Amino acid sequence: MNLSRCLLVAMLLAPGWAEAAPELNVGGLYDYLEAGKSTSLKRVRNGGDATAFVKVSAAELVYDDKGVSHEVELDGLALEQRGLIVSPARLIVPARGMQAVRLLYKGERERERYYRLRFIPVLPEQGDGFAVTEAEAETYRDSLRAGVNLLAGYGTLLFVRPAEPRYATRSSATGGKLSVVNDGNSTVVLDHLRVCEQGTEVCGPSTKQHVLPGRSRVIDGTPGHVFQFELHEGEQHRSMTVQG
Repeated sequence: MNLSRCLLVAMLLAPGWAEAAPELNVGGLYDYLEAGKSTSLKRVRNGGDATAFVKVSAAELVYDDKGVSHEVELDGLALEQRGLIVSPARLIVPARGMQAVRLLYKGERERERYYRLRFIPVLPEQGDGFAVTEAEAETYRDSLRAGVNLLAGYGTLLFVRPAEPRYATRSSATGGKLSVVNDGNSTVVLDHLRVCEQGTEVCGPSTKQHVLPGRSRVIDGTPGHVFQFELHEGEQHRSMTVQG
């Protein structure tokens, strides 16, 4: 029995598993692959008391002329058609531990592209890619049977910038509404967006908004208030205040 299998068996047979459960943390829900970069690491942490067996999948989001997206699953596509390679597709994350997923983009970059990543904890079975025996899988399933509904998955978005990003953002406000128009070819981000009372530090809750290339977004506010946000154009960030 090799060292990795010894460690796996020890984790599966550890005392106290009947009340244990994995707790995933995938970090930020949005990741950006900037121009000139083709790889990124996505760290997956497990803050729970049980090992997490995690399947990782990816789908490309394709938008039609009306701005409606649909998903194109990458599984089953030829390597040259995928664009994005996610490795590994199976993670065993120990309790209180961390593993990393490598994202490698090898597709064209004439335009911006978008991918949804899913990190789904599962109950392992023999032959599903986790290299566990049926006995080990049964031990794990028994340990979590009472709390199987706690196995919550997470989805994140990856933005792949074009090879030559161009930013041209226009913002204005009228009637208490903020309008942001993206005339560039890459997504811009309105981070820490808040509606504030003019001349005071009283502000509403902050949000994050994305404006895709060639599109606009309108944010409701209150006449006489101001909109405060940090405009992210790629790696360039600047603070903005727009009178409502």
